[in-house]
Amino acid sequence: MDKITVKDGTEIYYKDWGTGQPIFFHHGWPLSADDWDAQMVFFLEKGFRVIAYDRRGHGRSTQTVAGNEMDTYAADVAELTTFLDLKNAIHIGHSTGGGEAIRYAAKYGKNRIAKVILISAVTPYMIKDENNPDGVPIEVFDDIRFNTANNRQQFYQDITFPFYGYNREGAVIKKGIQDNWWRQGMMGGIKAHVDCIKAFSETDFTEDLKSVDVPVLILHGEDDQIVPYNVTALRAIKLVKNGKIITYPGLCHGMPTTNADTINADILAFIK
Repeated sequence: MDKITVKDGTEIYYKDWGTGQPIFFHHGWPLSADDWDAQMVFFLEKGFRVIAYDRRGHGRSTQTVAGNEMDTYAADVAELTTFLDLKNAIHIGHSTGGGEAIRYAAKYGKNRIAKVILISAVTPYMIKDENNPDGVPIEVFDDIRFNTANNRQQFYQDITFPFYGYNREGAVIKKGIQDNWWRQGMMGGIKAHVDCIKAFSETDFTEDLKSVDVPVLILHGEDDQIVPYNVTALRAIKLVKNGKIITYPGLCHGMPTTNADTINADILAFIK
């Protein structure tokens, strides 16, 4: 397996396939690089170099006790992209990975990044407060924290229903997709997963979005039950300097898996 050891001793697992312009994929909570299978194969066949990694505490990387927050996540990516000497790269982040991608772009991406793509992303800020009255009440995330800490095995099955829109009338449930979500989640460390809930829900990415100069594509499903698009995508597009947004009626949070053909085509068009 390909791994690097970052400065605090954490081992970071990654996949690096192909040649050509690099595309770097940032996965969501509590998943792994494997969540990008449909994109890795598609873009590899289109002639790109595709890289996906397991965030610290997730997948095959070290089950970390410390550093499970956005600044360290972005620093880990910076170490990996420097090690791989990635330049003119496209960074694509889903959900939590969207926050990570824009934080990396803002802090480390100068002269290395060509474009950023945010899919179902948590940016700019999710928590309901006086500055974000339409946000998600913190009690929702407290419930996710409690169930992750105390009921992870069952919770990681239950959450796949809203994640993939399988709780909607007429939905065609694919158990293999649910099982794969559960498999990825259970590979990771419980402490890191609990910590990451704070990272994705309470980190404010407003200044990151404002500071990035490269083109940014925002893709979001209008039936996203995990990260509501009116709280995130519709606000994020107003903050970026050079942005484009596509929203999809009826599509769910996990649309890179459930609607890979549509998402891949729109990503490819934006890259080209």
